[in-house]
Amino acid sequence: MGQDQTKQQIEKGLQLYQSNQTEKALQVWMKVLEKSSDLMGRFRVLGCLVTAHSEMGRYKEMLKFAVVQIDTARELEDADFLLESYLNLARSNEKLCEFHKTISYCKTCLGLPGTRAGAQLGGQVSLSMGNAFLGLSVFQKALESFEKALRYAHNNDDAMLECRVCCSLGSFYAQVKESMKIALQHGDRPLQALCLLCFADIHRSRGDLETAFPRYDSAMSIMTEIGNRLGQVQALLGVAKCWVARKALDKALNVIERAQDLAEEVGNKLSQLKLHCLSESIYRSKGLQRELRAHVVRFHECVEETELYCGLCGESIGEKNSRLQALPCSHIFHLRCLQNNGTRSCPNCRRSSMKPGFV
Repeated sequence: MGQDQTKQQIEKGLQLYQSNQTEKALQVWMKVLEKSSDLMGRFRVLGCLVTAHSEMGRYKEMLKFAVVQIDTARELEDADFLLESYLNLARSNEKLCEFHKTISYCKTCLGLPGTRAGAQLGGQVSLSMGNAFLGLSVFQKALESFEKALRYAHNNDDAMLECRVCCSLGSFYAQVKESMKIALQHGDRPLQALCLLCFADIHRSRGDLETAFPRYDSAMSIMTEIGNRLGQVQALLGVAKCWVARKALDKALNVIERAQDLAEEVGNKLSQLKLHCLSESIYRSKGLQRELRAHVVRFHECVEETELYCGLCGESIGEKNSRLQALPCSHIFHLRCLQNNGTRSCPNCRRSSMKPGFV
């Protein structure tokens, strides 16, 4: 089957599918897959099969065709096709509740070099990642992913994506609400504070700042009561983002300054990095170059300070294919370095490592 005939058969399948003759459409597409030698056509028909099986709830079949599509994309040697096929693989695993795999494939999508399809598919990648984090009850990361997906939707006028993100945010809200109910029943103040933070972040992401502000205030009160300074930083960061959304940049900077003091007190580099990043965007919009440069410098210093290195070889920890070993004292090294070291005590603190296997 040549290129033109392949194209005609794909279109025939689409017409059947759109007229609700699903099984006939699948038969047409499967024949194309069996007989066509056109790689581009095969890739496209595999996408149709992935979508159709997804909508029918046949998620194992969806995964099967997504795997074949990855192989076809590699043969085509095109980054755009590779991005689309990895996204289909992520979605398939999401539907099968294989959330760790979903996150891994989404990260692969985000790590691909700049592609033409990135602007269109980036929001869908963030949405799938958010759904996976939500499935794992990692609420903060789920919300961050949903917010990224919403930004893609707004920037590209993608109403369908925005609708899907809002549906996911509804599920998110329901899960947090259930967690809040449990927290109130058991008098769990830390969990109450965390839920309030999540509620506030949801309202902020929806643009409902009037509701977000009091939720942040309530979370801040509980975090102060229980002495959770890192939680206070997170609440202040949310308040600062609300002021930025309202274009009240000076108020945002005042809140950021309070948050920076707390973040430095607890030595949390990641929070400092986020605050410097927000300050950088504010000073850039205000056109204040000296302050902008100062925060750019501090941002890069925080990036450097949060980098982890092996205490034996001095090389970066976390590189691909590098196995790590965590000792009972919590110090981490390359496994190969410990094996070559020959001692049974930690090279950093000299405590006995007792036995290997704490990876």
